[in-house]
Amino acid sequence: MRGALSERDVTRVDDAVTRHAEDAFGFLERLIAAPSTVGQEAGAQEVVAEELARLGFKVRSVPIPASITDDPASGVPQIPYTGQHDVYGATGGDGAPRLLLNGHIDVVPAQDADLWGSSPFVPVRRDGWLYGRGAGDMKSGFAMAALAIDGLRRAGVGLPGPLGFLSVVEEECTGHGTLAAGRAGILGDNVLLMEPTGLDILVAGIGILWVDVEVGSAGGHAEVADRSGNPVASLILLLDALRRFERRLNEETADPVFASIAHPYNINIGKVSSGDWTSSVPARARASVRIGFPRSWSPARAEETVREAILREAKSDPWLAEHPPTVRPSGFRAEGYSLDPGHPLVTAVATAHRAAHGTVPRAYAIGSTTDARFYLNQFGRPALCYGPNVRNMHGVDEAVELASIVAGARTLARLIPTLLSEDTRLRHHEREDAR
Repeated sequence: MRGALSERDVTRVDDAVTRHAEDAFGFLERLIAAPSTVGQEAGAQEVVAEELARLGFKVRSVPIPASITDDPASGVPQIPYTGQHDVYGATGGDGAPRLLLNGHIDVVPAQDADLWGSSPFVPVRRDGWLYGRGAGDMKSGFAMAALAIDGLRRAGVGLPGPLGFLSVVEEECTGHGTLAAGRAGILGDNVLLMEPTGLDILVAGIGILWVDVEVGSAGGHAEVADRSGNPVASLILLLDALRRFERRLNEETADPVFASIAHPYNINIGKVSSGDWTSSVPARARASVRIGFPRSWSPARAEETVREAILREAKSDPWLAEHPPTVRPSGFRAEGYSLDPGHPLVTAVATAHRAAHGTVPRAYAIGSTTDARFYLNQFGRPALCYGPNVRNMHGVDEAVELASIVAGARTLARLIPTLLSEDTRLRHHEREDAR
């Protein structure tokens, strides 16, 4: 394998990774302690910029333009983009990086903090795990990559080609951070996203659509509830229709890429809101719903199909027929994606992992999405995910196994010099082949 470390280098790098793991854990703790829900990422981005500068990267901010919402691949923005930015670090010259490391700094909210064993944004270590919101998804990936780069640097291994490190915003709802950086020309010949994968290789994801379903009424006193349409009850009917839609989608749609997943297309009712007084009939009820859909569908087709299913159900109900619901896109409008498991980038990561650990990682698909879709679908670059072992992502007591950060760093420390020294760069197959 060209560019592989010598045996002497391997020993020195592994030793440096082990000896300086605590530095990476401290970096991760600083990231967790900087809450970075959507729109609040600036503090955590400062922590990333400081760490990249320490590692020898030339660092700059990449603004998210308001015009990103006009992009055909965009979703529905959650906030104005004034002051919002990605952080990009580059080393090894001004050329386009042969390898781009990508991670998202945004995390989901932790509204049920009272259910946690400790405060979600106060990092706590227990039994070899580090707890905190974002510890798993996906700030642990930042620590893994930083530890690998630090190990190479401390072992005196020079990077033979350009390396990029991109920290993006808003991955959890639109992907606009990665999309904006790509449109600004920040790309790599190969892209590795440091998402948590249990040290396996994630190569494919389904399409994802967010919609808000709303039912309205005139409201009124509870005394007339038996003679008034209640939007909560009507909303429940529509959500039941979506459940039936979900069952049909999973029964009738076959995609060999997701054959190992029994139920890839989940419909999740993430938020429900209605009313302001117990003795009042609500004037409206709204559900925010996440919908998984096949790779063969466009987001526009998914939205149209979902709207049709909801409105068809509404027509069968006398009250809803006179008070039709509204269906609005509200975030993700994400295409499905897939990288051929036989692609040279997959082989390179698997080879590096095997050299570090003596086992071959599996290549797999998930019933969700990552920003890898943009690199594959919009920019024609090979992209995959590889990262630590985590648990309870998006849930209570989210955590990362600290040993897996070190293990992943050992893999990346072997992979990075290999990819940066390749004379023949690994190019993505044509989009039609990948999808």
